[in-house]
Amino acid sequence: MFVTKKHLTRRTVLRGVGTALALPLLDAMIPARTALAQTAANPTPHLGFIYFPHGAVMSRWTPTGEGKIGEFGDILKPLDKYKAMTTVFSNTDNQAPLGPVHALSPGTWLSCVHPAMSQEAHGGTTADQIAVRHIGQDTPLPSLEVATDNRGGGGFCDRDYGCSYAGTISFRTPTTPLPMEIDPRKLFTRLFGQGDNAAERARMSKQYTSLLDMVGQEVGDLQRGLGPSDKAMLSDYLESVREIERRIQKMEARDLSHVPMPDAPAAGARPFDEHINLMFDLVTLAFQANMTRVFTFMMAAEVSGQTYNHIGVPDAFHPLSHHNNEQAKMDRLAKVQTYHTQVFAKFLDKLAKMQDGDGTMLEHSLLLYGSNMSNSNAHSHYPLPTAIVGGWKAIKGGQHLVLPEHTPLANVLLTMLDRAGIPQDKIGDSTGKLTEV
Repeated sequence: MFVTKKHLTRRTVLRGVGTALALPLLDAMIPARTALAQTAANPTPHLGFIYFPHGAVMSRWTPTGEGKIGEFGDILKPLDKYKAMTTVFSNTDNQAPLGPVHALSPGTWLSCVHPAMSQEAHGGTTADQIAVRHIGQDTPLPSLEVATDNRGGGGFCDRDYGCSYAGTISFRTPTTPLPMEIDPRKLFTRLFGQGDNAAERARMSKQYTSLLDMVGQEVGDLQRGLGPSDKAMLSDYLESVREIERRIQKMEARDLSHVPMPDAPAAGARPFDEHINLMFDLVTLAFQANMTRVFTFMMAAEVSGQTYNHIGVPDAFHPLSHHNNEQAKMDRLAKVQTYHTQVFAKFLDKLAKMQDGDGTMLEHSLLLYGSNMSNSNAHSHYPLPTAIVGGWKAIKGGQHLVLPEHTPLANVLLTMLDRAGIPQDKIGDSTGKLTEV
């Protein structure tokens, strides 16, 4: 390859029956003596928008220090090792969900547009889908929309605004909400494919036990032509794919969805801790294989009945969020919110270890982490818990920016897109880009 400049295309896939397994960026995909910036492997920003419902206990969220971050509050403490890549924004505001709070909060978080009164969707295009138009069109999946559950928010409707805004945070157009995928098997199949229809997939699932078994011959052929570092990278990637398959199969083996169960508790079929981490790992694979560069993730449903027994909090999430300023309840709520950050930090750990061209995937990413509610007991939207994490070169990081009071959240979104190289004059009620970032 060094002499001839022949190389693998960035779009190389391993094909089996009904399957196309995309590959991570290998050295063999970069022509010899060619600058990375002149190839299809040139790093492109990857964007993620991670939403948690029911706000945050703000006294446990807000860092000390102004300008430079001092100490993280309890809720953001799991991000300590990524402090230099984190910017926390204080005094952000979003008035778009005013009215039926739970029915509007998710779907207006990334648009900052108050919807028109209608049973049909009529809000705003969200920031993730604006990004898709610029950096998502040359990947197999322009974007991924992922969640852990939609039985809380997905069934939460309002007589004036309908059902469109509670179960998703992504709108392709003001009238087109995008459904969030909650099933890991369906997400895995969407990423790697297996059959063209339900009948074919059912037939094939009986014939093959693993996606990797279906492409085993091509894997062997490819590995024989790779150098040592590429062989190691490919081996790690394939092992990650197989491990996720194993976890999905393990979860499905004890899936109780076929057993009649009452509506509560909502998520009894899959242990929540396994489920949320598995969905993040699938997003990680999608980034690694260049399947997509943009994703949205609802970590829990709006009006969630999820319990957190695995961290010692048996309360259902939404009732706990109405803590009535009782300290014991606020402590348990902050523990749940800290757990969400711990899961997010595990995702960051994987991106930080993943090579992507001349850096790591985390260095080539910008990830918005926050909520569209502040004090859940009061259903307030000011000040919102808002942070950006990632090492993409246009963001300084290591900052706690105390903005002027009631700075529109839309200004943060507009700035994030700008720093990712995505031109946009306005989002929702934005008044301008932030120069401090």
